[in-house]
Parts: sequence; structure tokens; C-alpha cells
Amino acid sequence: MNEDVFNTSVRKFLKQVGVTSQREIEKAVREAIAAGRLKGSEKLPAKMVLTLDGVALSFTVDGDIELG
Repeated sequence: MNEDVFNTSVRKFLKQVGVTSQREIEKAVREAIAAGRLKGSEKLPAKMVLTLDGVALSFTVDGDIELG
């Protein structure tokens, strides 16, 4: 295994996940506030599940996203 290629690939994937996830969360929250489903002061439970085929990895991160 080429460690440099592996490390670069993992970082690229995680950057894509982070940027895309942030955009989707922001969009969903703004739409929910505009539609009156949220007030804008809530704390929303969040969960991210990472799976990696070929090595049987399933990893879950739980947390909260505070709106204000």
C-alpha cells in the first residue's frame, strides 16, 4: 500500500463529506425554519454513519447541532 496515496485519498473523501454534509444541513435547517417547522433556537440530535466496504467498517458519530 502506498501510504501517501492512501492518506491523500482519505483526506479528499473526508473533505468532500464535510463540505457536502455542512451544505445539506444548512439547507435543511433554513428550509425548516422558513416553513415554520423549527423556531431557530433548537438543539438537533445528529448522527453520521460511516461504512467502508471491503473491511467491514461501520462507525457512528452522535452529536448535537445547536441553532442558537
